[in-house]
Amino acid sequence: MRICYVLLSPSFGMHQYTADLANRMFRAGHDVSLVTTRHYPSDRYLPGVRVSTPLDTRDTGFSADALRLSGARDAQAEIGALLPDVVHLTGPHSWNISLLFLLRQAMIPVIHSLHDLDPHTGTSYGRLLNMWNQGILRQADHVLVHGQCYRERLLARGMSPAQVTYTPLLHLSLGQAWLDKIEALAEGVHYEPWGLFFGRLERYKGVDHLLTAATMLNGLRNDGPRLVLAGPGRLESLWSRPVPGHVEVRSRLIGDDEALDLFRRCGPLVLPYRDATQSALVAHAYFFRKPAIVTRTGALPEYVVEGETGWVVPPGDPPALAGALQAALSDPARLARMGAAGRAWYDRQRQGEGVILQEMYTRLAGAR
Repeated sequence: MRICYVLLSPSFGMHQYTADLANRMFRAGHDVSLVTTRHYPSDRYLPGVRVSTPLDTRDTGFSADALRLSGARDAQAEIGALLPDVVHLTGPHSWNISLLFLLRQAMIPVIHSLHDLDPHTGTSYGRLLNMWNQGILRQADHVLVHGQCYRERLLARGMSPAQVTYTPLLHLSLGQAWLDKIEALAEGVHYEPWGLFFGRLERYKGVDHLLTAATMLNGLRNDGPRLVLAGPGRLESLWSRPVPGHVEVRSRLIGDDEALDLFRRCGPLVLPYRDATQSALVAHAYFFRKPAIVTRTGALPEYVVEGETGWVVPPGDPPALAGALQAALSDPARLARMGAAGRAWYDRQRQGEGVILQEMYTRLAGAR
């Protein structure tokens, strides 16, 4: 089967997601290609994935650069030359709606991943996102979502069950050099008494709630951090008070080797989000046998088995968050048991995801 992935922006996170899909399908024996911008992170893709770069886009596509509508036709021409059986648009760009229209005219089946059905707290593009989502849902032959709650929501809006596929978000955000030896790295984990927040420091992620919770921890050792915040962003825009002394902040872009070190050493992963759609970080934690503390928002509760692979707390509730952190950091043996259960959950879901994706592509390609 000839599968063509399309990502019109250089967004690093979206390329991590796209590379996982493309590399897996290539390893499964399919003819896999990628149409993208010249500014894509090439180290994320296997050499066998054929890459075409007809575009020079430099942002996510909701900017002045997106007014150059000829980009959609440039992408469509490149896709058509590849003669794909199915096309998968993996990330957002304002050109996607026009591109979907052009591909439908060419009678090429198209899948579109929808990552966010709702805008995040504090974003300025909420109305634009809702309009863009409506356009995608009208034009795409098929939609892939990463929360069962979102599949049910789309079905309630009138979409056919045959038009919407759900899988958890399970990709690991690492380059191929690390992925080739990651199983061995995952064997050497241990559980230091600190929780890990990993990712961009943004308001919707509830960083202020997490820091408030950190001030409520007691009875734990004081000769090291209880919490590590690792990721780019301006913490001062989210937290006006002094950072608690037992919190370590690494406000910078975290490379692969540092990320691996953090996940191998931490206690629980902590996602204190005010609102979210889903997060691949839960999969990262489980892969390295670490439990997750998440808030009850979006699809995050679907990824955590309460009391078995982690904790689920209400969003915007620092005392509940502190209670979960206190329970996790005070019992390393429990962390290890829950981490093992999380890895078992990940392995089951990852195997099932491969089957579901293969069936989705085969069904859409046959519809042509």
